[in-house]
Amino acid sequence: SAGVELSVNNHAADFTLSTGLSPAISLSCLVHNSSQAEELLWYRGAGQVDLKDGNKVNISNICVSPVNESDNGVTFTCRLARDKAVQVSVTLDVQFPPQLSGEETLQVEEEKDVTLTCNYKSNPQGQSTWLKDNQSLTLQQSRHKLYQTSEVFQLSISKVQKSDNGTYTCLVESRLGNGTRDFHLIVEDKKPVFPKEAVIAAVVVVTITILFGIVAQKDKFLKVW
Repeated sequence: SAGVELSVNNHAADFTLSTGLSPAISLSCLVHNSSQAEELLWYRGAGQVDLKDGNKVNISNICVSPVNESDNGVTFTCRLARDKAVQVSVTLDVQFPPQLSGEETLQVEEEKDVTLTCNYKSNPQGQSTWLKDNQSLTLQQSRHKLYQTSEVFQLSISKVQKSDNGTYTCLVESRLGNGTRDFHLIVEDKKPVFPKEAVIAAVVVVTITILFGIVAQKDKFLKVW
């Protein structure tokens, strides 16, 4: 295989192919500098692509259809069958506007903690922010905390109050467009808590009272018997 080279879409070295969401893209692998028929192999990541007869020798084409978000970052590699060291790889850079998801309605008891989790995907990465009732959310350092990764944007509120009721909007802005997701937070009245100790004490008192009542009526019971 000395001197034999490959090219993918006219690239003789590894490259990145930028594309948007589309019905399909084609990748064409071509053998150069060979005087014999050369078999070609295609791989998607580590998995080999099944090629039809007639699409393996000297030139081989594959089609990615449709191109969606899951194809972003995926690498396709064309290799020479008899010498797999001869190869060219193409990594897909699939660009798309923000796509958001997450639990829409959350109910929480007053003075409890709650976390609103906004899951999102975006390429390129967007700028994230939280709104409350369509207004910029004023963060209180003592009660609000933000947590963010490349796919998660969280808002945590500690000891929620009735004033925290409302619609929170996760907003992600990118040059390809904006994405929003509404979260409806319902703060419920705090449920009364009965102290365990008082309940236990009441049970003990009632039990002792019944026992004393039985003892007091012992003679009467025996007489009837």
